[in-house]
Amino acid sequence: MSQLDFAKIKQLAEQYKPAMTAFLRDMVAIPSESCDEKGVVARIQQEMEKVGFDRTEIDPMGNIHGTIGHGKHIIALDAHVDTVGVGNKDNWEFDPYQGYENDEEIGGRGTSDQEGGMAAMVYAGKIIKDLDLTGDYTLVVVGSVQEEDCDGLCWQYIIKEMGLKPEFVVSTEPTDGGIYRGQRGRMEIRVDVAGVSSHGSAPERGVNAIFKMGRILGELEELHQRLITDDFLGKGSLTVSEIFFTSPSRCAVADGCSISVDRRLTVGEDGPYALQQIRDLPAVKAAGAKVSMYSYDRPSYTGLVYPTECYFPSWVLPEDHPVTKATVATYKGLFNQEPRVDKWTFSTNGVSIMGLLGIPCIGFGPGKEAQAHAPNEKTWKADLVRCAAFYAALPLIYLGNRE
Repeated sequence: MSQLDFAKIKQLAEQYKPAMTAFLRDMVAIPSESCDEKGVVARIQQEMEKVGFDRTEIDPMGNIHGTIGHGKHIIALDAHVDTVGVGNKDNWEFDPYQGYENDEEIGGRGTSDQEGGMAAMVYAGKIIKDLDLTGDYTLVVVGSVQEEDCDGLCWQYIIKEMGLKPEFVVSTEPTDGGIYRGQRGRMEIRVDVAGVSSHGSAPERGVNAIFKMGRILGELEELHQRLITDDFLGKGSLTVSEIFFTSPSRCAVADGCSISVDRRLTVGEDGPYALQQIRDLPAVKAAGAKVSMYSYDRPSYTGLVYPTECYFPSWVLPEDHPVTKATVATYKGLFNQEPRVDKWTFSTNGVSIMGLLGIPCIGFGPGKEAQAHAPNEKTWKADLVRCAAFYAALPLIYLGNRE
């Protein structure tokens, strides 16, 4: 096609709605929690080959790469294909893996977060092939693993070890119909306090680690209130998510206490800054507490171990960046209206793609953020159609804007 025919792109996306729906329901039916994605990756590769991708590959970590085209401009689309567990099944009104569908919705674990994005990406590839929307670009469709366990780990591996360095990446995490250009970062922090045990009948003979930690908890709660705010990403935050202790018995003074801190980072905050804030708290100093960052080294389903610190930086793509402009132009061309340009509340693979490695990242994906990790998760068929059309049109609009 010498010129983009938006009506034809949308018509084909609508035509493929039943196939996208069936593919998504197949993925949902295959349990695929982090580090157990082998079955769903195989199903995705099968669908990519069926619709005509030029090449498919499963890398040593287990990520699936589907490629269309051979041009010099490399553009990537990303969907993580792992899901969280189902939690308490009593909170579900339907089987989370059998799912359901009606005229408008598809239910099941992973429909919004985020196997729906994968369904739309694969069928965007089919639209590109069917309408010959080719150009001087190579499109790489990535189904990434272990995101729910360690967001961005997969893309650290893909960029550093596989050598894939796209000009930009579209994250297909759910965006509630909007275009998202940033997110707060996060880090997982541990605070350890040591005490000395003694018999519970004579606590003065020991040093109670839980009491020492109690004073730290109060100061952490106060620290949360005075964290800085950014006009776009909002306020940094922290919460204590876990607490552990050691003690010889229930009749003894606790000789150890540890906590996990979930720290969300806004613009102007990074890992060393956030750690030092906690180390500078008076109660932390008085307790001689150790403040450290967690590490992640869980093997992928292939057995590969790729260790990383649990530090996931914030990132923001500027409003006037060429990638932002191209995504807005694509949206307006297809849907004849201005998009809502916003940011995610939660964290995505963008923490590595752009936050750590500086590759522009932007988001447009089917489903809603509020569905993520929730019981009775669902997505909307109309979202799959809109996103498939969007992903198919974006590469040529991006290239056209560069000329």
